[in-house]
Amino acid sequence: MKNITMENLQDFRKKTDDCENARTLQCALAQSDYNEASFIPSRAIRLNEAFSLEIRTRGVTDQHNSGRCWLFSAMNIIRERAMDTMGLESLELSGNYLAFYDKLEKCNNFLQTVINNADKPLNDRMNEYILGGIEDNGYFDMARDLIYKYGVVPYSVMPETYQSNNTARFIMLQNSLLRKDASLLRQAVAEGKDAEKMKLEMLEEMYRAQCIAFGQPPERFDYSWRDTDGNYHAEHDITPRQFYEKYINIDLNEYMTVTNHPTDGQKMNGYYRFHYKGNMADKDCRVLNVTMDELERMILAQLKDKEPVCFGCDWTMFYDQKTGIWDHDSFDYKGFMGGADSTMSKKERLMYHDGFSTHAMVLTGVNFDKDGKPDRWKIENSFGSEAGQNGYFACSQKFFREYVYEAIINVKYLNEEQKRLLETEPVELNPWESNTL
Repeated sequence: MKNITMENLQDFRKKTDDCENARTLQCALAQSDYNEASFIPSRAIRLNEAFSLEIRTRGVTDQHNSGRCWLFSAMNIIRERAMDTMGLESLELSGNYLAFYDKLEKCNNFLQTVINNADKPLNDRMNEYILGGIEDNGYFDMARDLIYKYGVVPYSVMPETYQSNNTARFIMLQNSLLRKDASLLRQAVAEGKDAEKMKLEMLEEMYRAQCIAFGQPPERFDYSWRDTDGNYHAEHDITPRQFYEKYINIDLNEYMTVTNHPTDGQKMNGYYRFHYKGNMADKDCRVLNVTMDELERMILAQLKDKEPVCFGCDWTMFYDQKTGIWDHDSFDYKGFMGGADSTMSKKERLMYHDGFSTHAMVLTGVNFDKDGKPDRWKIENSFGSEAGQNGYFACSQKFFREYVYEAIINVKYLNEEQKRLLETEPVELNPWESNTL
């Protein structure tokens, strides 16, 4: 193996010393974040002007220091229906309630998969994946499955706790407990003991630990409100599922994840499923993979029908939280990397693990240029009202095309060929291949 030599280092040093602006840039970065130092506000400000097509939504939510964006984006869509039905101008659904059951379902899925793979060595690819542990994150299919099984409740019925807003420590402790349980379950299977009974005892421990951290979810609750006309309403002893069915009742099965994942592994116009990747042991995540032109067409059609669109992007790139923008032209990353250019195609970023969907939000508008083409997009985020423009953000068309990887689309916006694909058996992919989602 060829190592770095002293001669190499001397050459590097000389060429760096000869770079006129390297010291100036070093000074700029000494006490500044890369984004702040490389940010060009005069370019960014234009993204926050009015949009030619805007859908009115009623306020923003805050997921705080948690990875629950996928839950919040789904709830931010369905709560609009609840506000219409209940005659409200403001309503937040409890993210803590659904996240509680999400974690419990993930624990059950983890433990069951350990049992199912107990005869395989620990360095088997599936066991290595399982022992990576559970996370906060998730996908639309998982939110839909939780809502249908457990319903929803208003925020005040199960409010946030410090732990639900700051989940990293609890998840670390939970994963340690899960891995210990995995060792016990593998030993039980090897010795012919009742691993399923042991799993239930482990889940009881998890449930109790979650109640301590997040509070115990209600089976039934009372809720009262006054509508915009001042009329008083009250529900007594209603279940979370009854609340969903009475005040929301959107057929979530009419929606699916449509991705743009231009890699060699997943072909365009392909229908795929990822088993185990969901939170529930008997469910999976399904996606239709299409070209970016097709994904954009579907998103525009849904927005033009005045329906917001949940979507997923890589939010970490070209991002400024103060102004609330995502835009390539508003950052000089290349200059602050000494001229090194990290630009790759969307396909290359996915295949070389430099890009995938890291954050779910809601598209609520789009602006069309003089030729009728989209040039920027309006976004409802879940970072609270202090971020961006009162919680709303914008991205350029260039960012949209390069860093948006998925959207939740009503199947009526699919063309006939795409609808026929959904009638076929999806191709099953391994869960570690699922950066499509």
